[in-house]
Amino acid sequence: MPDGTPTNLLYSGDNLDILRRYVKDESVDLLSLDPPFNSNQSYNVLFKERGGRMSDAQIHAFEDTWKWGLDAEHALKEIVETGGAVSQTMQAFRTAIGTNDMLAYLTMMAPRLVELRRVFKPTGSIYLHCDPTASHYLRVLMDSIFRPERFINEIVWKRTSAHSDSQKYSSVTDFILFYSKTDVATWNPPYVAHDPKYLDTKYRFTDADGRRFRLSDMTSPHPRPNMMYDWKGHKSPRSGWRYSKETMAKLDAQGRIWYPDTKEKRPQLKRYLDKSAGRLPDNLWTDIPPVNSQARERLGYPTQKPEALVERLITASSNKGDLVLDPFGGCGTAVIAAQRLGRRWIGIDITHLAINLMKRRLRDTFGKDAQFQVIGEPVDVAGAQELAGRDPYQFQWWALDLVDARPAEQKKGSDKGIDGRIYFHDEADSGQTKQVIISVKAGHTNVAHVRDLRGVVEREKAAIGVLISMEEATQPMISEAASAGFYHSPGWNEDYPRIQLRTIVELLAGKGLDVPPLQATFKEAPKHVHNGNHQLEFTPATSDADAVMVSDKPRKARTARKTGSPKT
Repeated sequence: MPDGTPTNLLYSGDNLDILRRYVKDESVDLLSLDPPFNSNQSYNVLFKERGGRMSDAQIHAFEDTWKWGLDAEHALKEIVETGGAVSQTMQAFRTAIGTNDMLAYLTMMAPRLVELRRVFKPTGSIYLHCDPTASHYLRVLMDSIFRPERFINEIVWKRTSAHSDSQKYSSVTDFILFYSKTDVATWNPPYVAHDPKYLDTKYRFTDADGRRFRLSDMTSPHPRPNMMYDWKGHKSPRSGWRYSKETMAKLDAQGRIWYPDTKEKRPQLKRYLDKSAGRLPDNLWTDIPPVNSQARERLGYPTQKPEALVERLITASSNKGDLVLDPFGGCGTAVIAAQRLGRRWIGIDITHLAINLMKRRLRDTFGKDAQFQVIGEPVDVAGAQELAGRDPYQFQWWALDLVDARPAEQKKGSDKGIDGRIYFHDEADSGQTKQVIISVKAGHTNVAHVRDLRGVVEREKAAIGVLISMEEATQPMISEAASAGFYHSPGWNEDYPRIQLRTIVELLAGKGLDVPPLQATFKEAPKHVHNGNHQLEFTPATSDADAVMVSDKPRKARTARKTGSPKT
């Protein structure tokens, strides 16, 4: 890639298309994916109110619901006609479970898993998060793609505490399917702290200098005639000692041998707690709590996983500078963990809501250290028009991000006519939250839209209203906006137009909003302390470079006349 291009990438679009077009064979070191679970639910993004309380207001994020239909039928036909183990598995699924919604879900997953196997290196690993809804089917499918001998673990993660289910045992776990591509996969044992009960039971001895230790048997587990000797009055064990005389002498000089008070008992080795790396986790993980309502990292994304969970996977199966890929980006936990651990990363998501949330989370957490490139977002009017025609909701979320606005909550009644909001505070110590109302119009606009926005601003008692449009404002629209007058900021002692008109062309050119200095609109993620990690170069495949739309726009909405603190 050209000099100066960020090495970390966010792709906006269908991950199957992006994997096929832009990600090279055997270029990825670690795959961490948290795909939809086919839970037959609709998920909403929740937002934090001022003070940290979860709001009742929310925005629809995605539906984790799959329906069998013509699209699924065509996709399954394509998989079956490729032949091989995956084809046979999918045909078996069709025979066993029929053409239902679960088969539609597996038909979606199969070609993506095939592509993921193609892109990761011989030393690479894949971790797939799932729940009991489809985990058994996914394991069979992964066996057919990665081969049964490449299965390493099924990790069980306790994601919630017990709750009451009247007709069954409570479901409190998720699963992580762990496969490698070959038998030379990267593995860094992820030691964790010993359980306190284990320490109290095993490390129950203390040296004169206060160092805790446990005792370890020094006898050989197998007969070793050359290790049969008496040591300081203690007879040789039947199978001999574990160590040679020379080693025993060194251990004794170091004070590492514990001697019993009688010759009938055998000496034992002191193993000090401060020299222990910890313990290796087993495949039942109960030590990582879920992202609860009070967690600092909680962003309100419905399927958000704790950073500690993903960091353990990344630490174990990759090294610094390696490339981590998450094809179902969501709120970006995998890319956040990869950035923090000094890995390069690629995140992919099909919704602009998720892409925008990942961008904000990266910037809130790492500041200027978060260097990345967004591919697949419109960068000109033609791209914006194409997105608006293809998916108006995605266009709306993309346009709101141009001004750092939060998508509007889905309430009935009072939020009608509101597409986004920007919150700010301009009175020191008052605690009063004020807002800018955003309305986005992809099609034809006229003066009636300005009047409607003005009415919404008055109804909501908002400070400012902004109409974002594809078309240039007409003179009647400009006059109507001007007649609304100004909002006077008491803290900054400045006047700001109460109704403002902005076009996509103006926003893409860098023209911001005329508003008081702003705070972040999504809940800010915890700050990361820079540890000196360096980004390394990554060159994706660009077989169709002309189709790549690179977003290098600056932050637009943080346009204010001055900085500092509001006047009291």
